[in-house]
Formats: sequence, structure tokens, C-alpha cells
Amino acid sequence: MAKQLIELTVNGEVHEIAVATNRTLLQALREEIGLTGTKEGCGVGDCGTCTVLMDGAPVNSCLVLAIAAVGHEIVTIEGVSNGRELHPVQAAFVEHGAVQCGYCTPGMVLSSVALLARNPDPTAHEVQTYLSGNLCRCSGYQKIIEAVQDAATQMNQGGDHE
Repeated sequence: MAKQLIELTVNGEVHEIAVATNRTLLQALREEIGLTGTKEGCGVGDCGTCTVLMDGAPVNSCLVLAIAAVGHEIVTIEGVSNGRELHPVQAAFVEHGAVQCGYCTPGMVLSSVALLARNPDPTAHEVQTYLSGNLCRCSGYQKIIEAVQDAATQMNQGGDHE
């Protein structure tokens, strides 16, 4: 299949890549740009493992064609921290032991970041509902919910992350 030259803005950087028109954003991120933090789980949009932020909203990158992401701001797990300083959500995941095998973690973190941008003080039920599209193979949901709520508290007390 012929390739098309596109520009993707990922984590604030513009990447010019050549992709086949049937390549997914997930494939482009991992194989063309080299950002392997985004994982492939099911490949059909059911597990949320491949979640990235597109213009601030969580999307399953396995369902988005790379060419459809042109003109949008994409944030992957590699773009959430501020250099070596973890985002409050990442720090809370570590502190609460919400990272078990770690496979779902990038998608969970990105969905949580999106949630807290929209709702800075979610209830446990709201966290659970918002993260319902992200599956954890290790069933660490309680620790994940606690981590998200703790991150919200930290961010609301001035530990905000820009």
C-alpha cells in the first residue's frame, strides 16, 4: 500500500512520518515515532490499554487512523510528566500501588488525567464510571480509584501540574 506523508503533533512536538492510509494512530506512535509507552491490548477498542489524549479527550488509538489525527494535539504517557517530575496522577499511582503488572497503566493514567481536567474533585463512583473503558487485568481497581482521588486532592491543594 502506498504511504502518505503526514505531520502529527505528539507531546508538543511535530513528527513528519510516512504512513499507509490504513495505519492506526497506535501503530504510528509505536512503530514510526518510537513512543512505545502506548500499549496494544485487544486491538478493537474494548480494553483502553492504548488510550491517548487527542485534544485533551481520551481515545483508543487502535481505533483512530493516523491520518485522522493530523491537526490534533496528541498526548501519550511519555508526554504527561514534566521531565523527570511525575504528573500527580502518576505519582499517586506509584504511592498507592495502583501499578501492578503495569500493562494498563498508561491508558489508566491518561484517562485519569482527562477526568481530573474535567472534574477536579470526583467521587469514587465518578472515577469508576469514567475509567470503565479501561480494563485492568490484575483487578487493581480499588487502588486505582484511591490513587485518582488522592491525585485530585494533591492537585486541588496546589500541587497542580501544567
